[in-house]
Amino acid sequence: MKKRIVKKRKKKRTLRKLFCLAVIFIISGLSAYLYFTFPDFASLKKHNPRKTSFMEYREQEWEKKGKKYTIRQRWVPLSRISPYLIKAVLIAEDDKFWSHEGFDYEAMQKAIEKDIKAKKFKLGGSTISQQLAKNLYLSPSKNPVRKIKEAIITWRMEKVLSKKRILELYLNVAEWGDKGIFGIEAASWHYYGKPASGITPEEAARLASVLPNPKKYNPLGDSKYVLNRSNLIYSIMVKRGIVVPEYEEIVEEEKKEENPPDSADQPETQRPANQ
Repeated sequence: MKKRIVKKRKKKRTLRKLFCLAVIFIISGLSAYLYFTFPDFASLKKHNPRKTSFMEYREQEWEKKGKKYTIRQRWVPLSRISPYLIKAVLIAEDDKFWSHEGFDYEAMQKAIEKDIKAKKFKLGGSTISQQLAKNLYLSPSKNPVRKIKEAIITWRMEKVLSKKRILELYLNVAEWGDKGIFGIEAASWHYYGKPASGITPEEAARLASVLPNPKKYNPLGDSKYVLNRSNLIYSIMVKRGIVVPEYEEIVEEEKKEENPPDSADQPETQRPANQ
C-alpha cells in the first residue's frame, strides 16, 4: 500500500516537473519570437504609430459587417491634454501606474480569483502599459498565448519608454467610441466639441468611465454604469485634490521640450475601413 502511494507521489512530481518545463519552453520560445519579430520599441520614443493592430482589427470587423466607418484620430502631446482627464483615466484604469513596472500583481490576483469563481478565462486587471501593448501589436483575444505575448511586450516597453511617453501613447490610441473614435483628442471633439485641453473634471470622469467598453457605453449617456462609475471617479478626484505632483512634473517637462514627437499637430486622420 505504501509503495503505491510513493509511486503515485513520484508520478505527480514528475508530471509537475514536465508541466513546468513545458511552460518554460513555451515562454522562452515566445520571448525569442517576439524579440526578433516585433518592431524596435525605441522608435516610439519620438515617433507616433500611424495605425495600431487594434485599429486594423476594427477595420476588418467593419468590412465583414459592411460598415463604412473610418478611423478618426488626432494626435496631441500630453501637455495639451487636460490634467483632469489624465487623472481621471489613471484612477479608472490604473491607479498604481506611476509606481508599478508594467504589472499590478494585486489586481491580477483578484482578476484570477474572479475567473476561477466564474469558471472563465478573462484575466482582467490589465495596467495601462498592458493595454497599450495589446492595442499596438495584438488582437483583443483573451487566450493564454496572447496574454503571454502581452506580458513580454509590456515588460520590454517599460524598459525602453518613459512612463510619461507610455501614458501619452495610450491616451492617443485608446478606443473611445463605437464608430472609429480613437484617442482623447478625437473623443473630446466628438462628444464635447472642444480640444482635450479644455475638458472639465466632470467631463473627464465621464470619458474615463467608458474606457472598459467604449462600444457599449457613451460618455453622454445616462446608463447606470456611466453615472455610477463617473461619479465614483469624480469623487476620488475631489477627495485627493484635483492637481497632484505627478501632473505638475508632466507640465514642467512638456514646457521644457521644444520639439514634441512628430505629427503631434497633424489634422485628424480619417482612414477608409477597407484600406
